[in-house]
Amino acid sequence: MIQFIYIFHNFKQTHFAKGGSTMYIDSAYWHNKVLDFKDKRHPVLVCSCGTYHLRTKPKLPTNRPRGRIDYQILYIASGKAHFYFNGVEEIVSAGNMVIYRPKEEQRYYYYGTDQTEVYWVHFTGNNVKNILRKYGIRDDIRVIHTGTSLEYKNIFLEMIREMKLCKEDYEELLVNYLLHLFIMLHRTINQQPRSKSHLLMAEMDSAVRYFHENYNKPISIEEYATEHHMSISWFIRNFKEYTNSTPAHYILSLRISNAQSLLETTNYNVTEISEIVGYDNALYFSRIFKKQSGFSPSEFRKQLRQDC
Repeated sequence: MIQFIYIFHNFKQTHFAKGGSTMYIDSAYWHNKVLDFKDKRHPVLVCSCGTYHLRTKPKLPTNRPRGRIDYQILYIASGKAHFYFNGVEEIVSAGNMVIYRPKEEQRYYYYGTDQTEVYWVHFTGNNVKNILRKYGIRDDIRVIHTGTSLEYKNIFLEMIREMKLCKEDYEELLVNYLLHLFIMLHRTINQQPRSKSHLLMAEMDSAVRYFHENYNKPISIEEYATEHHMSISWFIRNFKEYTNSTPAHYILSLRISNAQSLLETTNYNVTEISEIVGYDNALYFSRIFKKQSGFSPSEFRKQLRQDC
């Protein structure tokens, strides 16, 4: 087994591989405080954030009978997770967020066979309860159906990046990202009474899972829609409503975000990365990457190393 472990300042990034990684972890902690804590000085403060991607690791359990003293939100970006609320199992699929409040029992499991990808954030403060209520997150809400918009994923990735780098005013920026997340959740909650049918959501969830599993292969949107007995225009319109992105742009974003992750966490060269994320031509990949991110792949990697 080849193991890459990156430790710098206040975050841990672990990437295990054996022909393909078993699990990917990227996490960051406020002032290296791995244990939970309660802050009474700020209305809200981000304590930690991170992501887990299970690939072939059999199981990742979490069991906190007494909970934590801070708040936590988990976003299931792909696959599914098994949560236990009051002793009853609830399978939470991609496109949902789970919120835990202080001292609530936390018991949940991720399984490699589910190909789970989850993002999480812990936060505390002297006014969190009122802030959550302001954005429509009632005290009795546990699971919020959000859909699988890449915007959610990007918010978590930006929080992780800011927590890693600790640049000037980063704590304030972290709070702004968290409030951005709350605003998006508020809009989603307000829209739910007039939401589409469960069948439609299941169809869009299925498409999202398919794209996550096959983003680096040739995908024909027309063929996918036809094979699933949908008109192309109907599928594109409803997919965009569900994810805030067209299918083609969603796949492109998956390729670019995975390429960014590989540039940051591996020593693969640009040609190798372009092939991994689905491009036969490294020059074409570089042009697309620069158009989407503002940097060429080499410039992006160089910028990351300068920040470190």
